Amino acid sequence: MATSSKRYVFLVDDEPIQNEMLKDYLTERFIYELVTFENGENALEKMDLQPEIIILDYHLNSHNPQAKNGVDILKEIKEHWPDTYVIMLSGQDRIDVAIDTMRYGAYDYVVKGESAFSRVENIMNNINDYMRVKALNVGYRNTITLLTIVIGLIILISVYHFYLKHLFFN
Repeated sequence: MATSSKRYVFLVDDEPIQNEMLKDYLTERFIYELVTFENGENALEKMDLQPEIIILDYHLNSHNPQAKNGVDILKEIKEHWPDTYVIMLSGQDRIDVAIDTMRYGAYDYVVKGESAFSRVENIMNNINDYMRVKALNVGYRNTITLLTIVIGLIILISVYHFYLKHLFFN
């Protein structure tokens, strides 16, 4: 989770047009700072921005065979930044590829196509809802802990008061 006031989403795809179209689509729907990268290595170099979500292409090495592919970048992200949500975006419409990416820690897998952007939007909304509920649960847990301490102190003071009353008045 980002500690600054800016909330980042990284878009990582070696197709610049795909990146720009997705960025335009998401900019209209979210208040995130959207940062695009044409390879995973550049995105990893900017992880100090602590993106909440990374939308990562499966085939990042189609133009540059020396570049790491999306699964390699996913593994590295999940190893060093396990709380970052990664949505895999791919032209691969094979269930084994989707299962593979989920096994390595992807939050979800989206096949590129006419409904891909709206699917990404829905997934991001689900992630935001999950993060909101998670934050509320932490708040509730802290409140319950505080109330437990206060009730414990009230009981201790009552017992102490009762003990002193019986000690001096009996």
